[in-house]
Amino acid sequence: MKLPHLLLALSFALINPQVFAQDVAPVNPNATPKAKELLNYIYSISGKNTLSGQHGVPLDGSKRLFEVFRHTKHYPAVFGQDFGFSPEGTWDGINFRQQIVDEAMRRHTEGFIITLMWHAVRPTEEEPVSFGESIQGELTEQEWKDLFIPGTEVHERWESQVDVIAWFLKQLHRADVPVLWRPYHEMNGPWFWWGDKKGEEGYKKLWIMLYERLVNFHGLNNLIWVWNANEVKPGVGAYKDYYPGDEYVDFLATDVYTEGFSQANYDELLSLAGDKPMALGEVGSLPSIEVLEAQPRWTWFMYWFEPHRLREQREISLSTYSSEQVLSFKELPWINVDEITSHWPVR
Repeated sequence: MKLPHLLLALSFALINPQVFAQDVAPVNPNATPKAKELLNYIYSISGKNTLSGQHGVPLDGSKRLFEVFRHTKHYPAVFGQDFGFSPEGTWDGINFRQQIVDEAMRRHTEGFIITLMWHAVRPTEEEPVSFGESIQGELTEQEWKDLFIPGTEVHERWESQVDVIAWFLKQLHRADVPVLWRPYHEMNGPWFWWGDKKGEEGYKKLWIMLYERLVNFHGLNNLIWVWNANEVKPGVGAYKDYYPGDEYVDFLATDVYTEGFSQANYDELLSLAGDKPMALGEVGSLPSIEVLEAQPRWTWFMYWFEPHRLREQREISLSTYSSEQVLSFKELPWINVDEITSHWPVR
């Protein structure tokens, strides 16, 4: 019989004590032991290794894990999913949420690291919605103010929407699955309803309100809080202008699609992160070994597109996944399975 995931990790730590020599407390003082264990493991590789990751979409379940293996002969270490927003049966269908949770539990049991995100619906309407009209919609100045006032229609609707997602996250909490949680991402850009809102009454206030709702009201202690911005460029603000504070953030991440892993972007985020771990929350192309050597504090990358695009970057994808610096699924210290199982299509 296989040892449980936690016992495997602890047994590995006894053999290799430097792996879990860190003792870093998450920002949530009531974080679960497994959440603490995962955070400390990531601290232990910071500056030395980068975990490979692949984002999935609700419609595809975990199909992309196998496509990555087909192209690289490695499974990614980090499995990502989105809770979605769109009509049933579509790419980001909200009807797939339970399957996403079930799949996250299965993949955690196998040893994958789980990260989840949420393209949240504008809190002036009900799900499902279209991406352009709602996620990329706007709130009026008054609606943004009302968002933070209990009893207003906007605030009550926001609470209800958060509570729906909390219900799914609670299943993972009860199953003792730690989650790298990255909500309200790319906030320093102007393309989402929560984006490009500076100051103490802006995005920072929304992040803190979400943290308090999920942690203090719902008791979700399995979440590791990943503040995930977008690469700074013309029209996209500086990281520091949207940062809610060290007491509410475990991880800092950025998304890279157009600026080619700019060293200036890396240095700017690093100056804000200090000792906190950093990640590439979404990437449109895999970072090369040269990039990772020059920017060693990236603790994971999450490839966003369908893995068949890796064929277009075959040389980089093979060298990145084969590098000693990049850790794939089998190189996680607690893995004790020979092959992962196929559950797709999940729907």
